[in-house]
Amino acid sequence: MPRSEPDPQPDHRIAVHLDRVLADRGMTLTELAERAGVTVVNLSVLKNGRARAVRFSTLSAICDVLGCQPGDLLRFEPGSARGGR
Repeated sequence: MPRSEPDPQPDHRIAVHLDRVLADRGMTLTELAERAGVTVVNLSVLKNGRARAVRFSTLSAICDVLGCQPGDLLRFEPGSARGGR
């Protein structure tokens, strides 16, 4: 049986505020990638809310470089997701 296309709608309600934290620090995504040892592509996927998961080691590296807490980057958005799940 062929694989179906991924659902274009996220099945989570986690908002990512990496762009805001980067702007507050005057840092580019490229600079963060270099300092944290994470690819720009992976950071871009996270920043744009398309990530399905994030490793704790990646989150730790980002927080270390940005001098922030995970809660500064991620926020749970209350409300209905996919018909009230």
